Amino acid sequence: PAPPADPTPENTPDSRETAKTPTRQPTATAAPPAAEGEEDGPLWSDGSVDPHSNDFWAQSNLTLRTSEQLTEVTVQLKVAQTGGVNNAGAWRSLPEDDFTLTVEEKDGFLVYTWVLKEGRTVRAGEWVFAGQYDHERGGRDAKDDRYAMTAEAGGERLSVAGDFAAHDDDSAADGDS
Repeated sequence: PAPPADPTPENTPDSRETAKTPTRQPTATAAPPAAEGEEDGPLWSDGSVDPHSNDFWAQSNLTLRTSEQLTEVTVQLKVAQTGGVNNAGAWRSLPEDDFTLTVEEKDGFLVYTWVLKEGRTVRAGEWVFAGQYDHERGGRDAKDDRYAMTAEAGGERLSVAGDFAAHDDDSAADGDS
């Protein structure tokens, strides 16, 4: 004999318990996901060593491009301590009063962090954040330098990260200073 043709699933103790288990909803205070690349939704980024860097001094440029207004932004530049690396300044193409800048040495890196102040926004466009530093005489390899950016646009958390390795469309000097 064939089983009855009833499309309704049987209510077993297992299926009832699964149906009652609430699903966890993300909260606004949850940490942003780990960045997996240089682009996340409306947010795009790139890191490069400034071509005007020399045998004693260098500048690392971080480009942030957004197609939407950002209501939260944190930009972090980590310059590996390759010998004699010391802070020589920093700037950004957005208004200075809109950001809090901290510079510290941590875990073998000189770390620059820009945080957008509460109530401020970043409009759509392309913006540069730059960390300047002295280093030991000679070319400095930026292969271990890193950056990360987190932002919020339209209630969505965004996260990008990258390094200073040469890209196919960049000049060969991108990783050296």
